[in-house]
Amino acid sequence: MTKLIGLLLILGMVIQVIKPLGLPGLRRRIDFWKIALIAFGVWAVALLSRDFLM
Repeated sequence: MTKLIGLLLILGMVIQVIKPLGLPGLRRRIDFWKIALIAFGVWAVALLSRDFLM
């Protein structure tokens, strides 16, 4: 699951650099770092939930 999340978020960053997504806060190409912050948060939650719930 974490590999899938990572792959999708990296794909989102690549798409943002090529053609901005146009979402609020993601209107410029340089905003791809915001996706990286979101990716770090999602990844951390996924790993912590896996450790605590299993």
